Amino acid sequence: MSELRDTAMQSKAWPFEEARRVLKRFAKGAPEKGYALFETGYGPSGLPHIGTFGEVARTTMIKNAFEVISDIPTKLICFSDDLDGMRKVPSNVPNPEALEEYLQRPLTSVPDPFGTHDSFGDHNNAMLCRFLDTFGFEYEFYSAKEFYKSGQFDEVLKRAVDKYDDVMAVMLKSLREERRQTYSIFLPLHPETGRVMYVPMKKVCAETYTITFDDEDGKEWTLPVTGGNVKLQWKPDFGARWAALGVDFEMYGKDHSTNTPIYDSICRTLGHRAPDHFTYELFLDANGQKISKTSGNGISIDEWLTYASAQSLSYFMYLKPKTAKRMHFDVIPKAVDEYHQQLRAFHTQDLKAQMNNPVWHIHNGDVPQSNMVVPFAMLLNLAAVAGAEEKDQLWGFIQRYAPEASAKTHPDLDQAAGFAVRYYNDFVKPERVFRAPSDQERAALEDLIKALGDGEAALAMIAKKNADMGNDDPLPEVDFSSDEFLQSIVFAIGKNHGFDPLRDWFKTLYEVLLGASQGPRFGGFMALYGVEESIQLIRDGLDGKLLSE
Repeated sequence: MSELRDTAMQSKAWPFEEARRVLKRFAKGAPEKGYALFETGYGPSGLPHIGTFGEVARTTMIKNAFEVISDIPTKLICFSDDLDGMRKVPSNVPNPEALEEYLQRPLTSVPDPFGTHDSFGDHNNAMLCRFLDTFGFEYEFYSAKEFYKSGQFDEVLKRAVDKYDDVMAVMLKSLREERRQTYSIFLPLHPETGRVMYVPMKKVCAETYTITFDDEDGKEWTLPVTGGNVKLQWKPDFGARWAALGVDFEMYGKDHSTNTPIYDSICRTLGHRAPDHFTYELFLDANGQKISKTSGNGISIDEWLTYASAQSLSYFMYLKPKTAKRMHFDVIPKAVDEYHQQLRAFHTQDLKAQMNNPVWHIHNGDVPQSNMVVPFAMLLNLAAVAGAEEKDQLWGFIQRYAPEASAKTHPDLDQAAGFAVRYYNDFVKPERVFRAPSDQERAALEDLIKALGDGEAALAMIAKKNADMGNDDPLPEVDFSSDEFLQSIVFAIGKNHGFDPLRDWFKTLYEVLLGASQGPRFGGFMALYGVEESIQLIRDGLDGKLLSE
């Protein structure tokens, strides 16, 4: 444990860097509450999106890193602001027009358009918990509705009344003049309509801990701030929640960063030390727009899990949190293959390198072996040329390439084969565009057929390529069906036919034979697909048979 902790204290992996920053909070000893509290916040105004998952995943990585470098117990809270008023009807729900009459009602008072829960807020909370449970996160779920109504927030609300002028002063500095005239940190819930009221306060009474206000019809009301009758505006709520719970760390998106001084100041005003923060860059859709719960743009968690493993999503979330990420379907194959590359590397690394490896943080140090003997990108191309509709159609090729593999012994590979077939049919197949070869390309493809069908001819082509490059060394004995030999053939033919740069030759193979502008290491692909099958594929490309696909 000492070596692990010592290495973690020096690691440059960002979760360890953040964990060390949190540890400095406790230089004088453990917190009075007995644990370090990590929090993530969520507004259930729409279906949980992938950014919400990313926030919990990244916070969990920092929490796990903290547990390596400290003996202080930890706790993670996922807090849902489900008492917030619905300001906009989401466009990605059934019959959105039916929700129009519930605008400004708390999300836990808006009917569930999906008809499965007591409210829209409850539905979205349940979705969030299901997602988090799928990934095995250890967390406690807090509902703002329950937090306010149960009295857990009462002491901080009373403190906000006592410090009303001070908290208002913090807020008013950040508001435009016209907004200052009507602003209050308190949002009463109308006793009759239940709507969240954005109205100025006529009186805030520290003796009775009540507020007095007029509703839209001019009727005066006086309500206690306790017991769920009143909630705080979202910026004061942030700081007040930190103070009420004793939060030590919370991360949030770049769009919150300008509010950090406000959150911190309110937390301190209400009697608690502000937590440490980590600001991450935003998640963008395919068009470069910020993803949103209410519009449903970008890829959802369920959609990612339709085409790839949960671990590949965690890997994607680990990478460069300070860099904006485009969340669309075309990032999935790369994430899958890179995740398995890191798994394979992990078990060859020393402890320092292992703790800098993303998979250490994804698996909290208990890193499995990868049994992906065929890359995901290769499976996609195999699905393409095989016209696969089911993963079983791929296994005949896989087992010829890797006889020791089976669905039982290589479950990750079996799962990936199913994902690849689904991904290919949904995304790759509709976009494939084949073209006819040029004269130069046709001559090279014809030579490739000859080389694949005659090992001695292939060796002669490789020898010619080597000689042209100044290498006259005799060729070693080779396995004519191996990845390396087949790749050498492809490489030699590209060189012998004058492709410069050589990537134009590989682009030819992809565009003429696979209908794509990029693809796998072609020698490896032919080893997987089969030499005879590859010869026939090239003939079909030369004969124009693929153009009709």
